[in-house]
Amino acid sequence: MQLILISGLSGSGKSVALRLLEDNGYYCVDNLPATMLTDVVALYSEQGYQHVAISVDTRSAPTLAALPEVMASLKAMRVDVRLIYLEATTEVLVQRFSETRRRHPLSGNGLTVEECIRLEREMLEHIHELGHRIDTSHLSANALRAWVKVLVDADADCLTLVFESFGFKHGLPLDADFVFDVRCLPNPYYEVALRPLTGQDEAICRFFEGEASVAQMLADIRQFLQSWLPRFRQDNRSYVTVAIGCTGGQHRSVYLAEQLAKAFAGEQVLLRHRQLPAKK
Repeated sequence: MQLILISGLSGSGKSVALRLLEDNGYYCVDNLPATMLTDVVALYSEQGYQHVAISVDTRSAPTLAALPEVMASLKAMRVDVRLIYLEATTEVLVQRFSETRRRHPLSGNGLTVEECIRLEREMLEHIHELGHRIDTSHLSANALRAWVKVLVDADADCLTLVFESFGFKHGLPLDADFVFDVRCLPNPYYEVALRPLTGQDEAICRFFEGEASVAQMLADIRQFLQSWLPRFRQDNRSYVTVAIGCTGGQHRSVYLAEQLAKAFAGEQVLLRHRQLPAKK
């Protein structure tokens, strides 16, 4: 059985992710106490379900502490269990609750929305390192669906190397393990003909291929990752997210993320561009 656990902060897109999985043939359960996971998975396995997705979050707060142990038990049962943890900045979450006019699940104690978000982060602190984190602060629902779909199709037995481009003016990505700042490189933005293009376009690639500093930056990041990936494997890490940032997330960061993905083609690689529209 493949079991996808969805967790994270309220308002970060858990319902979007769960509906995407349901549309792709997963049997979905929303808000299951962590202590019930083993029994429920055994039951669904007996009934022949091969793909199951379950949301586990602070709505079942008293059982959250048991989740790491439960996940270990499920893996011992040869269940392909993966955790996807969704998060966003406090400012974005407050805005989302304001727009939807929904109550935060922790608001029953008279706390403000911002206080609820801070409390929820503390309650989930021990969980987000158990799986793959996705920062949804600047993602459309369509982009989140695309990211989740690619992620669940990846081989769980291999370390997944994620290259993510972003723009510093939109804020640092919360889900990054490493952040490389490439704003010191030549910027095609200042050439009018190149400004509307992205780091995926041939003209931008030709612009960067003639720059020694770009080649040096690419070589240095590649060497760093090649040196340290074996240590991450020894640490039983399933995911490593490498964020490449430029000013707007359109040219330099996109180009370098694309080139790094090609350089590590022998690994299991996922490529994301936070500031570019998701491809259909």
